[in-house]
Amino acid sequence: MKEPVTCEIIDNILVVTLDRPKANAIDVPTSQALGDAFISFRDNQELRVAIIIGAGERFFSGGWDLKAAADGEAVDSDFGPGGFAGLTELWDLNKPVIAAVNGLAVGGGFELALAADLIIAVEDAEFFVPEATLGIIPDSGGVLRLPRRLPKSIAMELLMTGRRMGVSEAKKYGLVNKSCSVETLRDDAIEWAREIAKSAPLSLAAIKSVVRETEAMDLETANAFMRSGGIDDYNKMLKSEDAKEGTNAFSEKRNPEWKGI
Repeated sequence: MKEPVTCEIIDNILVVTLDRPKANAIDVPTSQALGDAFISFRDNQELRVAIIIGAGERFFSGGWDLKAAADGEAVDSDFGPGGFAGLTELWDLNKPVIAAVNGLAVGGGFELALAADLIIAVEDAEFFVPEATLGIIPDSGGVLRLPRRLPKSIAMELLMTGRRMGVSEAKKYGLVNKSCSVETLRDDAIEWAREIAKSAPLSLAAIKSVVRETEAMDLETANAFMRSGGIDDYNKMLKSEDAKEGTNAFSEKRNPEWKGI
């Protein structure tokens, strides 16, 4: 039987492919496999950036496997330590993740993309959360993340109606960073990941930690908390050899050699 999740390492980049025809829907075993992939990425010091992409050209992911649900898989099933799709509740992942959206991102598939840090999508991709029309809500991050990523009224419209959002609208609101053709999506995502991987890994971790831990604070409170010593990744970055290496490399007009220490 074909594995629903495959992983490929390209240099210091992990490409995670969700491959469950026809809609790349996610049942419990698939969610747990995605979680294993992202936890392995988190714990592997050699890996800098991850990409999550769907196989095929029609679906990034159709979300929760409703056939599995009809067969008895419950909403409160154990989807793994990273939550649904392995990423939506992996709070301690302080490395960048790119969602390369190759088609429809539906329900939990949209929530998976929202859990990534950056989104690149094909030009005819669409994003929608139809859960309210099915008697449930997108509670794997969608109902929480969408109002933080979109104007509240637009987020509420999507959540309450299940309306589809196209790429041009998603780019207008900053939900999608880039768009491209389906033929170049994987290569474009890898090239983008390579650019991100040029930055110091401890700096990337500090950025994610500071943003996550201060996003509910006002600016003055957030700044004071960041400077107070309460964010471990920020403190580690400040005291790191890499912080010295960056300035040395700049003055010596050479590329830095990051060690992650």
